[in-house]
Amino acid sequence: MAPVCTACRLSAVFLFVYVLLLTTVIKNINSLLVYDRQTLLDLSFFPPKLVQFRHDGQETPHPLLSEVSVYLCHTSVTFQRRKRRRRRYRGKRGGKLANLKRMLTTCLRRSAVASLDEFGPVHRLFPSRRSLEPVSTWLLPVAGSEQLFQPRGPCSPRPRQRGVNLESLRPLPRASRTINTPAPPPPARFGLVNTRSLANKTFILKDFFASQGLDFLCLTETWLNVGESSAFSELLPPDCDYFNSPRTSGRGGGIATIYKSTYKCLPPSLLVSLSSFELELFELGCSPPVLCAVVYRPPKYNKDFLNEFSGLLAEILLKYDRVLIVGDFNIHVCCPDHTMSKDFLSLIYSFNLVQHVSEPTQERGHTLDLVLTYGLSVSNLVICDAVFSDHMPVLFDITLPCSPCRPPAPARWVRIINPSTAALFSSSFNQTSVIPQSTCSSTDELSSWLHSTCLTVLDAVVPLKSRQPKVKTEPWLNNVTRAARRECRKAERKFKKDKLQVSLQMLKASWCHYQATVKEAKREHLSNVILLNRHKPRVLFSTIDAALNAPKSVYVQPTLETCETFLRFFVDKVNNVRALISPPGFDPSVVVSCPVTFDQFEPVTLSVLYETVKHLKPSGSPSDAIPPRLFKEVITTLGPAVLAVVNGSLSSGVFPRNCKHATVQPLIKKPNLDPSVLSNFRPISKLPFLSKILEKIVYVQLKDFLDENGNLEVFQSGFKSLHSTESALLRVFNDILLATDAGDHVVLVLLDLTAAFDTLDHNILISRLQQLVGIRGTALQWFRSYLEDRTFCVNINNVLSSSAPLLYGVPQGSVLGPLLFSLYLLPLGSILRKHNCAFHCYADDTQIYVPITKKDAHSISPLIKCLEELKIWMALNFLHLNEEKTEVIVFGPSGNSESHPIALGSLTQSVKSTVTNLGVKMDTGFNLDRQISSVVRSSFFQLRQLAKVKSFLSRKHFETVIHAFVTTRLDYCNSLYVGTPHSSLSRLQLVQNAAARLLTGTWKREHITPVLASLHWLPVHFRVRFKILLFVFKSLNGLAPPYLSELLHLHSPSRSLRSADQLLLDVPRTRRKLRGDRAFAVAGPRLWNALPMQVRQARSLNDFKSKLKTHLFSLAFNSV
Repeated sequence: MAPVCTACRLSAVFLFVYVLLLTTVIKNINSLLVYDRQTLLDLSFFPPKLVQFRHDGQETPHPLLSEVSVYLCHTSVTFQRRKRRRRRYRGKRGGKLANLKRMLTTCLRRSAVASLDEFGPVHRLFPSRRSLEPVSTWLLPVAGSEQLFQPRGPCSPRPRQRGVNLESLRPLPRASRTINTPAPPPPARFGLVNTRSLANKTFILKDFFASQGLDFLCLTETWLNVGESSAFSELLPPDCDYFNSPRTSGRGGGIATIYKSTYKCLPPSLLVSLSSFELELFELGCSPPVLCAVVYRPPKYNKDFLNEFSGLLAEILLKYDRVLIVGDFNIHVCCPDHTMSKDFLSLIYSFNLVQHVSEPTQERGHTLDLVLTYGLSVSNLVICDAVFSDHMPVLFDITLPCSPCRPPAPARWVRIINPSTAALFSSSFNQTSVIPQSTCSSTDELSSWLHSTCLTVLDAVVPLKSRQPKVKTEPWLNNVTRAARRECRKAERKFKKDKLQVSLQMLKASWCHYQATVKEAKREHLSNVILLNRHKPRVLFSTIDAALNAPKSVYVQPTLETCETFLRFFVDKVNNVRALISPPGFDPSVVVSCPVTFDQFEPVTLSVLYETVKHLKPSGSPSDAIPPRLFKEVITTLGPAVLAVVNGSLSSGVFPRNCKHATVQPLIKKPNLDPSVLSNFRPISKLPFLSKILEKIVYVQLKDFLDENGNLEVFQSGFKSLHSTESALLRVFNDILLATDAGDHVVLVLLDLTAAFDTLDHNILISRLQQLVGIRGTALQWFRSYLEDRTFCVNINNVLSSSAPLLYGVPQGSVLGPLLFSLYLLPLGSILRKHNCAFHCYADDTQIYVPITKKDAHSISPLIKCLEELKIWMALNFLHLNEEKTEVIVFGPSGNSESHPIALGSLTQSVKSTVTNLGVKMDTGFNLDRQISSVVRSSFFQLRQLAKVKSFLSRKHFETVIHAFVTTRLDYCNSLYVGTPHSSLSRLQLVQNAAARLLTGTWKREHITPVLASLHWLPVHFRVRFKILLFVFKSLNGLAPPYLSELLHLHSPSRSLRSADQLLLDVPRTRRKLRGDRAFAVAGPRLWNALPMQVRQARSLNDFKSKLKTHLFSLAFNSV
């Protein structure tokens, strides 16, 4: 106890000296004032108020710290202790000593605070016995700095054990973040899978790609042959593309790579010829580029593998600094003692390649699937369980030197239109919309009022909402397929938990069930689509094409700069074509004014308006106030307002200004073309729906006037009802065959115009309408207003360019455009008739043919003069004739006419032995061998494709698909096959036989005639007869073009005979069986006269078709 008594005696002296020392030193010291952690833990009262606030709200240091440098003022950061420390008991003596120390410390602090009242309430200012310890690095400035701390709000004190209080912590201002360098791109996730038949695991691998978050999936042993791409239509996830290298041998092999379209992948410029392994190369568009190679080496030993692989490495490593090589090498690298493995590992070591797979990748415990890199880092390599095949999938990450080239799609502003939208819109429009009297006199104001009112009402009913683009799911996925997928996930979790072999078998069985379930759901979906659209060939083509071929994504960056680039390209294209034209000084055409005039349009009624809108396709422009589909639903509500705009435009001769702006969307011509070349895109123009309504009404009235007065060109088959490419070719073939039958040669010239619809002049078109058609008054003023002040802009994913004026051409996508272009070409016929040249036009495709007789000494001077005047007229009318694409072919009386006595002069360089005329390949011998070969080749290709979707469809639906894809090819222009040799038609018959066997599953050695009879399919040569007779019936009943009807003449005997009322036709006499007998004017009447009387007397087209097919069917299968 003596030490305790000594401490009690010295406590008063020690206290006095300690306080005196501190009070004298603190005022004069100019040093660093700090508090360590122990001081903050020992003191139990409130934190010091080291910062005072004046009346003006500014912060000042406490007077005690006024003489201390600003940068020397610090405080310590304390932390609350979460656990209460257990008090240590040291016995009776130790407990008394601890209590005495605590009492002394309390007295010391209270006396110190009382002596410093003149400085204000200052707490925890005295250092503890550890105050002389070194200053810790966790001390922070608290006062006198440039950014002083804000005063804390009122908070009740919360004392803690051992003097800890959270109020001793002051909030510190957070430093501003400055990003100097962009964040590195995330690593790309790769997968390597040996599929062993890709076609049987398409939906499984698609789910695997999505669930694992892959960016690249490299597949080996796809077992796909050349031309087989239907599997990728099922496998390809949304916004993904693929490379495919089909197998070269009959067994095994095949490589493919699935990758997200956000990465720019291109085939490299390397040309490698290999025989010991399969290789697929593609290059990632980074800087520097990364070369990726997918390898499959067959398991059979090949002595050339190491040499070829080393040569490949030597070639690619010289050009690329970053290389990734993955694949199934079928080399046991896990057994380095094997000779093949030892040589292979030595080879990759010599090229500084790193092999990252160290675990077995095959069920038998071998490492066969490898990942080799050069200049790239691989991380997170995982080997999954072998579920798809006997190989295990390998997953890994690679940090690429570039980020995905395509940014995420921005949010779009859309309207959510549901079935109740039309009723809500109609109710709101009727309540709030009344046509103001001030706008009734102006068409532009009335149209603008209608646009703004509809937009306001639509904003109130269905306002625009921001929506992120969502990936469209396949329409055949339903609750059944989702339940099958959940079973797969359940089996997968079970296998991961117990790792039993029976669980693995259950997992494999569940995935197989999932694949079969999705295939069945897809089959049902396709069957329903085909059933609903069996009379819509376009829908059938798009549906089956999507099922057979994976879509090729073409990405165009939707930026303002890209839109402006396309805008300048489209404008410059037309300007450059017109710059090549030098208008001459005279017009070689013969202009004959129309004696009949058309002064004004007739106003329409509501019923006519409703009927017009009903038959229009719901296609419009992005600038439409109301979507076209909704517009057609609410036309009864909008009818009076729309009728006011239409009749106001027709009566005033003013086309509404807000209907003159077109939105152009660039569309690539073919998916395999390079999207970086602007000439590979064609402009798709979209006009407002109100503009199409007004144009359709004008078109009907103008067409009736033209038909009534016969102003249209007879030999123009484009954009006309009852006209087609087959009717045009049938007339051309008829004239050429009859001329060659007479012993003459015929020269056929096919002219090609460059951008004809885009370069025509508006003033010339107005003069055509005025002089040749007879349009006057307000009608002519309406057409002038229709062509003036037109503009267009480019739209790429809702990114709009600036507007550019449309100074030339007819508006693309318009209703009146094709008709106006036909009227623009009216003087062309006068030039050709002046030189006695026969011709035929289909839109802007013009063909001229002239018979060259012996009495003219085989001179083609009339044709040369005609072509010269045509060039002058076209230049005068701003039409550019592309002489490089102009083709010439010569037909002779018999045999091959490549050697003919005709001097073609300047046309010699354009002579061809085969030309393509409106989709039909014509040859000099009129054998049509090239055409038949082309049809056979394309038909068999379609049959191979359709065989892949046969399992999806029922027999009835599959027959509909065969007719849409194969029979239409056999029937296209098959009326031209009349009189062709039987050997040529037998090749087409092989296509029909193969289609019948595919549909019915008939064995190839079984006789095909009973099969065709059971299907009610007419053989090919009977289908040719059917088409010829169909044209004859149409020509006799006013359902065919006039140029075909004038070739047929009813037989009228010179005396009264019983054949006078038999509806027989005159059959002209011919000389040559392979020439004149094949002409429509000869073959048609001959086949017609052979029909039974009941067939010739059919009263309607459908009745005639039915009776004709029954008659031909009995002839074809009479012996069956």
